[in-house]
Amino acid sequence: MTFEFRTDWPEDHRAGFACLVGRPNTGKSTLTNALVGAKVAITSAKPQTTRHTIRGIVHRPDHQTVLVDTPGLHRPRTLLGARLNDLVATTLSEVDVIGFCLPANEKIGPGDRYIAEQLQAVAGRTPVVALVTKTDTVEPDRVGESLLAAGELGDWKEIVPVSAQDGFQVDTVDSVLAGFLPLSPPLYPDGELTDEPEAVLVAELVREAALEGVRDELPHSLAVQVEEMGPREGRPADKPLWDVHVNLFVERPSQKAIIIGKRGSRLKEIGTQAREGIQAILGTPIYLDLHVKVAKDWQRDPKQLGRLGFDFS
Repeated sequence: MTFEFRTDWPEDHRAGFACLVGRPNTGKSTLTNALVGAKVAITSAKPQTTRHTIRGIVHRPDHQTVLVDTPGLHRPRTLLGARLNDLVATTLSEVDVIGFCLPANEKIGPGDRYIAEQLQAVAGRTPVVALVTKTDTVEPDRVGESLLAAGELGDWKEIVPVSAQDGFQVDTVDSVLAGFLPLSPPLYPDGELTDEPEAVLVAELVREAALEGVRDELPHSLAVQVEEMGPREGRPADKPLWDVHVNLFVERPSQKAIIIGKRGSRLKEIGTQAREGIQAILGTPIYLDLHVKVAKDWQRDPKQLGRLGFDFS
């Protein structure tokens, strides 16, 4: 698929980078997908779902916003956690505006205050907008309380309530963030929704499927890596097929058993769920081959972190 740059952008066109930050599971990935209008970031009820800075590109007639969806900021307990926090810190220094996500269905806690303190330190250089997310999950009075609580956390440029789930004020968030972008022609070709490699998106879709309905400890212990993918040779031009070989890494044999399930039933469900999204990305039918492997304590092993794609140096 090819894309072309627009040549008819207006003189007051804006383009730049916006970063969504917040504790794990505050709705950053869901909001990214809602703003882009397509699934470019995986979502899950499990915290620490996002492992990469997924860039989603929002195209509008008068602006183009490149959204950077970071891992949730948290107090790290492993080397992986520390590296993810470093990734967020680096991202904050490179964007034009920051959206601080605070869910309406949870009270302000130590984690929110921890992030707010860090954001106040950069607010002099980079504008910060507080986004009260998940407003569809609470009554209007609770939304009002959340807006007041968000205001007490820091001196934000604006505070906007939003629900990515039902579309409430998604356009408002879009326009508010765009207002802080510099005057610029588009940075990416029209129609391009993300700059992530296809292999990364494929791995994320498999990991999202694997996280559905599993125990709490598994999200932190699961890594997914595409070993190989490409069109199968010898197929007719009108009936293409891609072979996609993916490895799922866990830290203990007991976790491997969870992923595989009784007689392979769970692994089959993962493949069925992930296949639809992968085929949409690749635009062709696929043969999805999944293998589960044990990489003992990979979250704490620098060499294994590097091999699994978490070397952020």
